[in-house]
Amino acid sequence: MKAPIDAAVRDGHYAAKQIFCKDRLIAWSHRRRFELGLQLAARFRGRHILDYGCGDGTFLALLWATGDRPASAVGAELDDYQVDDCRTRLHLPGVTFDAIAELDRDEHRQRYDGVVCMEVLEHVVALDRVIDRLWRVLRDDGTLIVSVPVETGLPLLVKQLVRHAAAWRGVGDYRGTAPYTMREYVASVFAGSTPHIEWPIYDEDGDMPFHDH
Repeated sequence: MKAPIDAAVRDGHYAAKQIFCKDRLIAWSHRRRFELGLQLAARFRGRHILDYGCGDGTFLALLWATGDRPASAVGAELDDYQVDDCRTRLHLPGVTFDAIAELDRDEHRQRYDGVVCMEVLEHVVALDRVIDRLWRVLRDDGTLIVSVPVETGLPLLVKQLVRHAAAWRGVGDYRGTAPYTMREYVASVFAGSTPHIEWPIYDEDGDMPFHDH
């Protein structure tokens, strides 16, 4: 049974521009992934989980609004602002929010029955390092759930069309979405299982380099 979604959840930065976006198509596409993630996370009822790259805490808040909530959870983020915002805005029983760097402490080793990573790994530059960290905190019999957007094949064309329409209407922050060249469009639509375009790295010399979509 689902509980009502608290207004504090809707006020989250990502929640407002994604699953509660005023554009119905954008809201539907994001909500669909979250709903599948919630179904998969039902296996963690009464157990201990980590939400890696929790953002504004939306996934944990939605999970806590179901009847399948875990016993406890940690939401981890790189950005201190996001951690502080989650701590201030969300008050979920058994849920704490910490900086990702804290996960390297010994008390997190093999601590979690499940790790959830929603819409994060597509932005990661040092991917092997992140995967190693996730395996380190996951118990031997634990489960890792990862969600990343599909940016290949025909879905890419549909997504880019929606993004450009949203940018034109001033919805969300899609004006800043990195454009594809025609060559990259062709390579992406007909992509196989190997890397097909070179991802640019943003803020490469900063503290948190990242890939765009």
